[in-house]
Amino acid sequence: MTRITRLSQLDLSASYSYADYLTWRLTDAVELIKGRIQLMSPAPNVKHQRLSIYLGSHLFFYFENKPCQVFSAPFEVRLYDRSQSLLASKDITTVVQPDICIICDKEKLDEQGCNGAPDWIIEILSKGNSKKEVKIKHALYAESGVTEYWVIYPYEEVIQQFVLNDETMHYQLHNSYAGDDVAESYLFPDLALDLPTLFKDV
Repeated sequence: MTRITRLSQLDLSASYSYADYLTWRLTDAVELIKGRIQLMSPAPNVKHQRLSIYLGSHLFFYFENKPCQVFSAPFEVRLYDRSQSLLASKDITTVVQPDICIICDKEKLDEQGCNGAPDWIIEILSKGNSKKEVKIKHALYAESGVTEYWVIYPYEEVIQQFVLNDETMHYQLHNSYAGDDVAESYLFPDLALDLPTLFKDV
């Protein structure tokens, strides 16, 4: 079998599974969205990294000695329609790497990452993120059953908080935070993030 080390060795119009993904040794960062290869944005800039580190450390201390665990990219999350039961690697066609995710069901964790939907995902947008990419992730996370989803706009210093409607399986905008607001988690109401502190020096 040919060792896949370059993106040019793959057919970008073809459909692949997680089993295929595991065999690749690419230098390019990619995600797999319903079988199709999706190039990730270039390496995060300083603003993105500062936010990620601050959020990750804040959440780590909050969840210390609690059942839920915090993970930050690079960390593989395999997603599929939540109406389906646990799938084998050959049947999984979506693998993403959210900036930050919180997972409360330890049964979803294995050596590769998370098999199934995290409870909460936070994405920090970069200038390289396209509207199409944001729209795809929004639909994907809802379909797979991610209960709470935050989108952070570093340059606008805004957080959009979406909560899944279990009946419609679509997200509803629960809140938008900006300025001097304090952002509160829907799943963990006592977890609050002060926006001026969050965006300080970023």
